[in-house]
Amino acid sequence: MSGYTIDPGFINFISYLLTSVALLATFMVIYSVTTPYNEFREVQDGNVAAAVAFSGAILGFIFPLMAAIFYTHSLVEMAKWATITGVVQMILLQVLHKLNGCGNCIRQRKVAPAILLASLSIAVGMLNAISISY
Repeated sequence: MSGYTIDPGFINFISYLLTSVALLATFMVIYSVTTPYNEFREVQDGNVAAAVAFSGAILGFIFPLMAAIFYTHSLVEMAKWATITGVVQMILLQVLHKLNGCGNCIRQRKVAPAILLASLSIAVGMLNAISISY
């Protein structure tokens, strides 16, 4: 069909969306593998504490991912910053798990420590996100 072109904005949208979803999926899998318990299994078994903590980790990763999309000027740069902030998030979560034995709390279905872990994950994610702007 001559004369038909795809809007470059649409191609950018699809590129960023697919890359973001792939980065999120990668983060979720790596997070689940590196914690003392398997989030996917715990959530599937109805563990509310695991769902709360995992949701906080996901949101803690999404905020800097959104900032990376907004502040960067290329798909490669966005992926680079998403990876950097994802690593920072993972380090924080590993430290928190080691400091307070949160892995045992999650397996024991204790919601209060899970809420604190989720809140700290989100807080660090927000700090990661705003730090990308400078």
